[in-house]
Amino acid sequence: MPEMPKRVKYRKVQRGSRKGEATSGDTLAFGEYGLQALDRAWIKAVQIESCRVAVNRHLKHRGKVWVRIFPDKPVSKKALETRMGRGKGVPEFWVAVVKNGRMLFEIDGVTEHIAREALRLAASKLPIRTRFVARHAALI
Repeated sequence: MPEMPKRVKYRKVQRGSRKGEATSGDTLAFGEYGLQALDRAWIKAVQIESCRVAVNRHLKHRGKVWVRIFPDKPVSKKALETRMGRGKGVPEFWVAVVKNGRMLFEIDGVTEHIAREALRLAASKLPIRTRFVARHAALI
């Protein structure tokens, strides 16, 4: 089952604003290599999970992977062919609100070539543009 919070304060939330850039979580904090978002989007829990599976399959239990985003926003939807009114629909799925600059995944304990390929596989499953970030390149 896809990730979702154990409990939330409100069952249904408003759509909110996606404008601006990430002010936190925009640098490498844990691993040597990372995947950084270049666009804004809502990333679904199933998309995050498919990325995680793709990375772990490519790494074959070598190294360590950190998932830096969590789907904590419920998105509701009204049933098909329902008339207007009668309140807000029921929560359909969970999303992580991602702004550009946000670090999505981090990897450590493997070579740059392996990390680059693993994160390329993950990036192909996401609806946004991303870039590969290396810690040693950031220090130069």
